[in-house]
Amino acid sequence: MKRPSALAAAALIGALASLLAAVPSYAAKTTVYVALGDSYSSGVGAGGYDASSGSCSRSSLSYTALWAAAHSGTTFTSVACAGATTDDVLANQLGALTAKTTMVTITIGGNDAGFVSVITTCMLGGDDGCRSAVTSAENYATGTLPGKLDRTYAAIRSHAPKARIIVLGYPRLFDLAPSCGWFGMDLTKRKILDEGADLLVSGIAARAAAAGDTFVDVRSAFAGHGICAAQAWINAVAWPLSDSYHPTSAGYRSGYLAALDRVTG
Repeated sequence: MKRPSALAAAALIGALASLLAAVPSYAAKTTVYVALGDSYSSGVGAGGYDASSGSCSRSSLSYTALWAAAHSGTTFTSVACAGATTDDVLANQLGALTAKTTMVTITIGGNDAGFVSVITTCMLGGDDGCRSAVTSAENYATGTLPGKLDRTYAAIRSHAPKARIIVLGYPRLFDLAPSCGWFGMDLTKRKILDEGADLLVSGIAARAAAAGDTFVDVRSAFAGHGICAAQAWINAVAWPLSDSYHPTSAGYRSGYLAALDRVTG
C-alpha cells in the first residue's frame, strides 16, 4: 500500500480539524452569580451568619447561597446586606458586578418603604395607627419608590450588561387564621399588612418588567406558611430581634429557592 503524500496528509488533518470545530461544545459554562439587595437576600432569619459579614448578616442558608451550592461551576459573591435600601445598592453594592457577571438576583424596596417602622408601629399600636403607617408606606411605594427602582435596575444593567437580572418580591407575612396566639397582631392588622405587601410587590414587579428583568413572585410559594400558620416559614417575634418577620431556613429553602429554581432550572 502506498503511503499518503505529505500534501494528502495535511489535507486530511485540515478536514478533521474543520469537522471537530463544527461539533457543538457541551462543556458546562461557569455561572458568575452576584447576589444584591437587603436582608431577604442576605438570609436574615435563617441563622448561620458569616461573622465576616458583620451587620449585613449573610447566611449560608439564604436562598442565594443555597442556589449557588446546588449549581456546580458557579462563582458566587453576595454583597446583600440587612437594612439595605436602593440608595445602599447604588452606593455600596454595584462594585461586585463586572462585564463577566452572568446572573444577578436582588430583593430591594421594603426598607425604602419603611418596613421596620411599619412593623413596629403595628406591633405596639392600635389598628388605626397600623393602618395609617401602612397607608404612608403605600403612598411612598406608589409615588417615590418606582423612580428609585428604575435607577437601581438601570445601574445594575450598566455594570453587568451580559447578566440575567432576576428581581424577587416579598411574601405576605401572615396567615389569616382567626386567632394567632400573641404576636402583637390581631386579624385586622394582619390583613392590613398583607394588603400593603401586595401593593409593594405589584409595584416592584411592574418596574422589573419595565426594565426587561425577570420578576419572581414568591407569594404563592409561601401561601399557607405565613406567621400563624401551622407550618410557618416566617419568624414571628424571634431572638435575635432582627430575625423577626423574616423567613426561616425552611422559608428560604422551600419558598425563595423553590421559586427561583422555577425560572432558572
